[in-house]
Amino acid sequence: MKLAVVGGGSTYTPELIDGFARLRDTLPVEELVLIDPAADRLELVGGLARRIFAKQCHPARVVTTPDVDAGVEGADAVLLQLRVGGQAARNQDETWPLECGCVGQETTGAGGLAKALRTVPVVLDIAERVRRTNPDAWIIDFTNPVGIVTRALLQAGHKAVGLCNVAIGFQRRFAGLLGVTPGDVHLDHVGLNHLTWETGVRLGGPDGENVLPKLLAEHGDEIAASLSLPRSLLDRLGVVPSYYLRYFYAHDEVVRELRTKPSRAAEVAEMERQLLQMYGDPALDEKPELLAKRGGAFYSEAAVDLAASLLGGGGSPYQVVNTYNNGTLAFLPDDAVIEVQAAVDANGARPLPVPELDPLFAGLVAHVTAYEDLALEAATRGGRDRVFKALLAHPLVGRHEDADGLTDRLIAHNREHLAWA
Repeated sequence: MKLAVVGGGSTYTPELIDGFARLRDTLPVEELVLIDPAADRLELVGGLARRIFAKQCHPARVVTTPDVDAGVEGADAVLLQLRVGGQAARNQDETWPLECGCVGQETTGAGGLAKALRTVPVVLDIAERVRRTNPDAWIIDFTNPVGIVTRALLQAGHKAVGLCNVAIGFQRRFAGLLGVTPGDVHLDHVGLNHLTWETGVRLGGPDGENVLPKLLAEHGDEIAASLSLPRSLLDRLGVVPSYYLRYFYAHDEVVRELRTKPSRAAEVAEMERQLLQMYGDPALDEKPELLAKRGGAFYSEAAVDLAASLLGGGGSPYQVVNTYNNGTLAFLPDDAVIEVQAAVDANGARPLPVPELDPLFAGLVAHVTAYEDLALEAATRGGRDRVFKALLAHPLVGRHEDADGLTDRLIAHNREHLAWA
């Protein structure tokens, strides 16, 4: 089995390598190709990857290359984890929206739109290269904004599934609170990427006992604290929202916080500097503890599980993924991309039935889906008016003067990445 990772020079990659090494029985990788145009980073990460495999006696061959066409040729699955513009662009996404009093964040709001505009054309070009060299390969997208990027891939006819680590993070946390194994926990996870709610926590599978009320009653304070939301809100909602919902439920509070501290991008850039220095140590043969602070917790487990199922191996029968709605949420079009539990196998991902969603949540999902329609239009066709309309439609913007100001800032900060600007 051959896997290719586009963005293989990411400091995330050793987390992925560690998962491949530990879970070799689930996903027996024979060749792993790390693809990245940043040669210096790629060699540091590739060297550590080889040492991790060697330490754990994994026989896979690790290849590094800047050449996408050569790297994906013959691959059974291609994982996308790229960041167009790097941490410098992310830092801009997290700062200029604050000038208009809007949340600065890399995957939602104005910053999320900027990331989509930079990313979608690049991802579609890579996917076309994959299709030319190996049309049967699965594309697993971990590149944010996952929902918009996955929808772009699916609408272009690619074999693609989107992946996020939010759900597996909740699964692991809830399993620890309940004193059970993660495999015993099935989430009723519903919404869009980075706009989801856990409406049930079931033991043993989709039809198991719902213990969410017990979790909230006994561990509500701890769960709320991890989300930086008040316990009273969780009790009133009766669900556990993704931590990304804080940008919606506590928008002004978040804006005030973001204006008084360094951006997350600045923090991550410093971590990356330290991590790359560590990766260059020839004695290092395991992922360093600092990597846990970088983000992407449990990404490797989720990626291995999904790849194994798509390639006909021993992955879990149900996994939370991003895929076409296809009637799952009746109030959305079939070609909307939703994030829900799905049955996953070599034929792809098929969402499990979802009970009718409370209007409190359904309204926001419909609103953000409309924004994502416009965002994808702007990303694939360009133009100032399309950017403005996407921003005006976003619930974190929604005011024409702010949308105008944010449009000008977005274009000014991203001109080098926008072919039409």
